Amino acid sequence: MEKEKKNISKLALPCPHAKKCGGCQLQNMDYPQQLAWKENRVRRLIGRFGPVRPIVGMESPYHYRNKVQAAFGLDGRRRIISGVYQSASHRIVPVDSCMIEDETADKIIVTIRGMMPSFHMLAYDERTGTGFLRHVLVKRGFTTGQVMVVLVAASPIFKLQKPFVKKLLELHPEITTIVLNINDKFTPLVLGQREKILYGKGYIEDVLCGKTFRISPRSFYQINPVQTEVLYSTAIGMAGLTGRETVLDAYCGTGTIALIASGQAKQVLGVELNRDAVRDAIANARQNGVTNCWFTAADAGEYMEDMAAHHDRPDVVFMDPPRAGSDEKFLRSLLRLSPPKVIYISCNPETLARDLEILQSGGYKLEAAQPVDMFPWTSHCETVVQLSKGEITSRKVRVEFSLEDMDMSGTEK
Repeated sequence: MEKEKKNISKLALPCPHAKKCGGCQLQNMDYPQQLAWKENRVRRLIGRFGPVRPIVGMESPYHYRNKVQAAFGLDGRRRIISGVYQSASHRIVPVDSCMIEDETADKIIVTIRGMMPSFHMLAYDERTGTGFLRHVLVKRGFTTGQVMVVLVAASPIFKLQKPFVKKLLELHPEITTIVLNINDKFTPLVLGQREKILYGKGYIEDVLCGKTFRISPRSFYQINPVQTEVLYSTAIGMAGLTGRETVLDAYCGTGTIALIASGQAKQVLGVELNRDAVRDAIANARQNGVTNCWFTAADAGEYMEDMAAHHDRPDVVFMDPPRAGSDEKFLRSLLRLSPPKVIYISCNPETLARDLEILQSGGYKLEAAQPVDMFPWTSHCETVVQLSKGEITSRKVRVEFSLEDMDMSGTEK
């Protein structure tokens, strides 16, 4: 891979921003080569644990990102620019269109940048801490076509708010909601904690695997809906649900896996530390008329420890940790709980290999691993792994919280 990176400057790259941006690390390969490279990487890292299936790629690996965020700033001539941060830096690379980003989102961002001078809107200057607009975040529902625009500002004072919103909607009537997010901290985080709805409901909805999901500014939702359906369908299939099982969805986020699995399981428990995500998960369950899912705002590892202490063992555990993988405390809690089947959805084969070492030492066997290309042109690869320990025997699990016991903030009443 190092030799390939050295030769990248000698090749004609598909994207003119590739050398400065650094976001798409595999621009020096055509798409079939990328798939082969990713599959070989997964085999090299986790093949020793069990069988690895051929990778599932995309038919059209372009403009798949339904979430696009652009940083706003000033160039050397004090002109407003928008784009992406150069890899491992806070230097903005000006980008008007990107080969992996949603085209509608890119056009909206360019429009906002062009409107700013007329509305006396200043771009944020990180060096001086002055200016108004820091970022623009656009999320689009792939199935519904609904569009959310989030203006991330350094101040809640938006003097020409109404005429600005009116003009933006005239130019882009496809926008269904606009939110002002306030981030007045010196922080690398894009979104702040305060929000104000300027237009619409403050969220959008999308359909995934037959379920409708609410997407708010701060909630997590997979950025490639086409491959997400492949990923989650594979995970549910590996679980082998028959309608008799109790399922625990750790790192449940907004409840996507839990709700998709609910139609094939007896009951599903979702655990998530982020209360905003739990609030959305509860709303999603109600939206879809799902009555056998329960969501709890808690640390998943501690929740599993409590289940084990009460001898409540689920039949299947789904786990979809962040890129850093699971910490050892979580994995030890999982081993203590000892569910017969674990479905691990990984976005980093290196941390997956590390975690599999611990799970294997705890008696789990890798039955199958399915790589899925969620992020074409980048080096990232998702992998669904099926782990088993003995026969699945249904047990009654104590449910602490129901939808009726939770308010919309995800906290116990």
